[in-house]
Amino acid sequence: MPMSGFIQSQSRTQTTLLPDCLDDFIDEENPVRVVDVFVGRLELGKLGFKVIPADTGRPGYHPATMLKLYIYGYLSRIPSSRRLEREAARNVELMWLLGRLTPDFKTIADFRKDNGKAIKKVCREFVDLCRRLELFSGDVVAIDGSKFKAVNHYDKNFSSTKVKRRLEQLESSMKHYFKELESSDRADSQVPEQRKVHLKEKIKSVEQEMARINRIGEQLAESSETQVSLTDPDARSMRTKSKSSGIVGYNVQTAVDAENHLIVAHDVTNTGSDRSQLSRMAKQAKEAMGKDTLTALADRGYYKGEEILACEEAGITPYVPKTQTSNNQARGLFGKRDFIYIAEDVEYLCPAGERATRRTKTSVRDEIVYRYWCSTCGECPIKSQCTTGKERRISRWEHEDVLDVMLNRLDSNPDVMATRRATVEHPYGTLKAWMGATHFTMKTMERVSTEMSLQVLAYNIKRVLKIMGAQPLMERINGYSVNSVLAQYSHLQGFQSDQRSTWATSVGL
Repeated sequence: MPMSGFIQSQSRTQTTLLPDCLDDFIDEENPVRVVDVFVGRLELGKLGFKVIPADTGRPGYHPATMLKLYIYGYLSRIPSSRRLEREAARNVELMWLLGRLTPDFKTIADFRKDNGKAIKKVCREFVDLCRRLELFSGDVVAIDGSKFKAVNHYDKNFSSTKVKRRLEQLESSMKHYFKELESSDRADSQVPEQRKVHLKEKIKSVEQEMARINRIGEQLAESSETQVSLTDPDARSMRTKSKSSGIVGYNVQTAVDAENHLIVAHDVTNTGSDRSQLSRMAKQAKEAMGKDTLTALADRGYYKGEEILACEEAGITPYVPKTQTSNNQARGLFGKRDFIYIAEDVEYLCPAGERATRRTKTSVRDEIVYRYWCSTCGECPIKSQCTTGKERRISRWEHEDVLDVMLNRLDSNPDVMATRRATVEHPYGTLKAWMGATHFTMKTMERVSTEMSLQVLAYNIKRVLKIMGAQPLMERINGYSVNSVLAQYSHLQGFQSDQRSTWATSVGL
């Protein structure tokens, strides 16, 4: 094909007098340089990696090499060990990053499998680096949870209800096949023999499936769990926003900094509800950001009195909309917020202007709850708008003043929920887009948590690169490394800046 007039390519067989330097192919702003500097400054032994080689046997790869490979893989959306093996042999960036080392896929996969706890600490180290870089100058985080798919098909997850429903379906199929077989026997001359053989095979297949489902039912009855998953034992069936469907997977919790949208804390659970996650995630975020006080924003799925109280006691100011659990408002009746609590009198003022006084004290799930009602409900002219019972009873938790203060605070700042949504939803969308349709590729809670830590680490690195740029980030990482070492040598504290630089170069920093 004639190509004159166009930019000409080089011949594949052309040799050069001076071969190209691999470093020339990696520009100064390339993220792989940040990965190299960041991993090079980690104290891998203290994080839990095996940095002392064995005295015998074939030498292995240094954990720094494998960690760089995985961080690069998740930054480039290449989480597969087999794909990373291929990339290490053909990708110029990886050749530079790994020094032309090419580990096989089994070695790559085993590193992730065997170093889960250490990898999670690496993720926390980067969050700590962000704190030292003063990227957490604000004190607001948004907390949310999202469902991620596990390596477990919906048909391979069972509860007692699903076992019962599946057995009923199989019994119905069995009756249908028996009826067809009886009809075939009556019309023996008109039905091909192959049809009868096919029906008998179907009946045998259904019997085997019923036996398998019964074994699963027995396993479920013997265990303390409400579900059993056959592929990933830790995965659970969870409801999603779509009422018609759910997924079998994990509930990933994150706390995202409202200023720079960095994920400061995350966790993987197999509990579908967010109700008991607020204080735990908020405390993790507060510790990670190094704050004395913190403001936590969450949606109404996190509304729980005990969790909100725990946040207040920990110096965390929560903003959580109240869930509407009463049917009164749906039926056109007055809601609880229509009754005004008068703290000094320990009474409620009802919409009719009457006082509801405290009558009883009960214990509900180890929490004290008081009941209030009026003596004049029977004669009230607007009773039909209030209750269908004898009198309207109002329940009040012993610490409900904390909830009242939070709801009043939320009424005074209605825009915080828009801030929450704009802060925490985007990281989830980004992570799920990176992970593809299958989401997690590993099994069991521990390994899935490792996989999520690598995804969060990659997300945070990309985010910081966007905020700061590669060169300033590397300079700050190197600066912190020199200062951290200097802090261990008191006799070097008096060095001038040029002396520090000379000394740092001499010791390889």
